[in-house]
Amino acid sequence: MKKKTGDYNPDAELAKGAELTVSSYDKTQGVSVEKGKVTVGGKPGVAVITGTAAGRDGGGIDGTINFWLSIFRYKRPDGTVNHVAGWNIMMALKAGQTALQTAKAFAAYINAGTRPYKAKASGTKITAKVAITYTGK
Repeated sequence: MKKKTGDYNPDAELAKGAELTVSSYDKTQGVSVEKGKVTVGGKPGVAVITGTAAGRDGGGIDGTINFWLSIFRYKRPDGTVNHVAGWNIMMALKAGQTALQTAKAFAAYINAGTRPYKAKASGTKITAKVAITYTGK
């Protein structure tokens, strides 16, 4: 949904973006936010995953890690307003799954999705990062 509006301030609009929130429901693999905003101007949000997963037994939220990218709006140079939907991503973990394996799984899921985001995984078996960038125009 796009609306026509007036004054465009590129610095203000490029600083807008999705807030990155993360949570772990695994006993031994954790997640935290290093950089909490994925901006329209290209600054990535970064999540840090640590440890080896205990994994998931059965259904429910136990043994999962979740990423949430919030809803946001920004004005484009032509004066229209883009409304970007939020995205909740839950990943079920396997017993023994390393931090890097989890980071790569999140990156692959994000990159395969139709949402305007791309991700890159990096790190080691014990500590890995997922950098998420906004790719919309």
